[in-house]
Amino acid sequence: MNATLTTLKEQWLAFREQHPKTRIRDAARQLQVSEGQLVAACTGGTVKHLKNEFPALIQAMPALGKVMVLTRNENCVIERKGVFETVDTGNKHVGTVLGKDIDLRMFFSRWKYGFAVETDDSIGFKKSLQIFDAQGTAIIKIYAVEQTNLAAWDAVVASFTAAEQPAVIKVTPDLPAPVYVEKEADKEAFLQGWAALQDTHDFFPLLMKHKLSRVRALELAEGKYTRRISNDCVKTLLEKAAATGLEMMVFVGNPGNIEIHTGPVQKIVAIPNWINVMDEDFNLHLKTDVITQCWVVEKPSVDGIVTSVEVFDDAEEMIAQFFGKRKPGNPELVEWRALAAEL
Repeated sequence: MNATLTTLKEQWLAFREQHPKTRIRDAARQLQVSEGQLVAACTGGTVKHLKNEFPALIQAMPALGKVMVLTRNENCVIERKGVFETVDTGNKHVGTVLGKDIDLRMFFSRWKYGFAVETDDSIGFKKSLQIFDAQGTAIIKIYAVEQTNLAAWDAVVASFTAAEQPAVIKVTPDLPAPVYVEKEADKEAFLQGWAALQDTHDFFPLLMKHKLSRVRALELAEGKYTRRISNDCVKTLLEKAAATGLEMMVFVGNPGNIEIHTGPVQKIVAIPNWINVMDEDFNLHLKTDVITQCWVVEKPSVDGIVTSVEVFDDAEEMIAQFFGKRKPGNPELVEWRALAAEL
């Protein structure tokens, strides 16, 4: 959109008046800008730019106490309340947050813009820390909740506020899509590599070695390690887990962050085109009308077979991934494997 900052902010306010329930991500698309640009347009009393020191920022999160962490992709939103426990940002490729509540895998190379946002009903903002990539797409948002230590929050914001506070950010085009050579793939060699897996984390390097997209890999392994299932499996999966109290792991991510819920799911709410988990400290909102493929996937590991349910959209992008609750060193739950077999 060719517009001055003032015009962009005014257009956002005018849009909110006409469409008060539209999410900012969808509003930005309709206004032909990125969500990050809309947030930056409100720089001033409500929005402050943060220093590009994101590993240190995440290291400061435990002091805030209980917060809500939100991660989303195009078709799914995960929200988890809890405290940051063990934070590790020493690895140059991926930072981790480990704990019973907040569980993250952060790819800081994709983190470009950070904002501290104050509650402002006129703009539709709530007190939060928001991180965006170079395209202006949201990576992770951390919201204050009733139990948050607001004094610590304000101290963190003061410490990380950037010297420059521009009202416009420069966004760059999307990164080029990966190049795959699926027609030339050596199926036998790929499946031998699959059989030799020792850890589920070795699967992505296996895909890269053979230059395969995830969906094509699942197709090559169909009948041996993978099984295609109904596109309405997520509703069945969540409802059966809720009915039995089965504890599971729910992975939702984007190129900059993966957020994981581990534990039970309880209140499952289906509405047209969406399946939702609406628990006290865990919410999931998954768009069901865009699901085009679902797979049960088995990967060998040193702890035995690890079974996942993987859900994809029409662009063959993963929407979400489900596992039984499991920690390294332990086999997966028999009840989870049985549920996956029913799908």
